[in-house]
Amino acid sequence: MATLYLIPTSLGDSSFERILPAYNTDIVTNLKYFIVEDVRTARRFLKKSNPAIEIDSLTFFTLNQHTTSEELNGFLGPMLAGNDMGVISEAGCPAIADPGADVVAMAQKKNFNVVPLIGPSSILLSLMASGFNGQSFAFVGYLPIQSADRTKMLRKLENRAYSENQSQIFIETPYRNMKMLDEILQTCQPNTQLCIAVDITFDTEFIKTKTVKEWKTKLPDLNKRPCIFLIYK
Repeated sequence: MATLYLIPTSLGDSSFERILPAYNTDIVTNLKYFIVEDVRTARRFLKKSNPAIEIDSLTFFTLNQHTTSEELNGFLGPMLAGNDMGVISEAGCPAIADPGADVVAMAQKKNFNVVPLIGPSSILLSLMASGFNGQSFAFVGYLPIQSADRTKMLRKLENRAYSENQSQIFIETPYRNMKMLDEILQTCQPNTQLCIAVDITFDTEFIKTKTVKEWKTKLPDLNKRPCIFLIYK
């Protein structure tokens, strides 16, 4: 039975030795077929994993917002012929806030083996370091772009944190991080706890939890930096 390996990548400019076990490299080196978000990024990741890999001998299937259902249905063709495949995301773990979930669902339906490999998840790492409830939490992805809708969603998430004792985790496009932070500070209650996790696994990593009131005294520079926001009661 063929196996679909879910291959984590670094979250940015991080040392592979720090975040990815050697076992992953052993798996990657023996694969010939990959489903990726961006071929150029995937080729660079594979070459960094093992310089001996012959990149030009590999076959890549591109999975992104432009991939059609017909194309997706053909991606697992090599597995039907008995070949193992790998799924590589742009950053972090495949199928978590990532289009790779569609391929995994298809592999499960076809009864293929699905093996997730160990690697960094900014969602879990930020939650671990926040001091918030790790028994009950929700990752809600991106909030609405329109200001009024975003404010409404922030209030909804804050209410959920208080009423359900549940940590709320969300992200924003890096160049809008400061605007998001400003809206959080303007919308949420002064005693609501806010954790800001930036550049996770980088040398410039910054993860700090304070109340909304405390954050207002000094704002971190989040502009164009990968960031996770978490709120809790």
